[in-house]
Amino acid sequence: MPTLFVILDLAAIVSSLVAAALWYQAGARTVRRISRFEDLDHADLNRLVVAMNRSALLNRRAALASAAAAICIAFRFAASLAIPSAVA
Repeated sequence: MPTLFVILDLAAIVSSLVAAALWYQAGARTVRRISRFEDLDHADLNRLVVAMNRSALLNRRAALASAAAAICIAFRFAASLAIPSAVA
């Protein structure tokens, strides 16, 4: 049973690192500022929409990875409660 604990712990660590990397990527891409004197054309609006969509997609993936980490930790705690003598 201790191998199950190790596997769940490693899965939680890996998914937490993936979530952190995805959230870093989502925050690293900045959108170019637009001056109030500048005229917006369709290409500018398209760049804004694409940037927001990419950020939202990375945030969704990071939230999914965080949920996977939370599930792994919950399974780890449930397994340690089910078998208290095998706690490593």
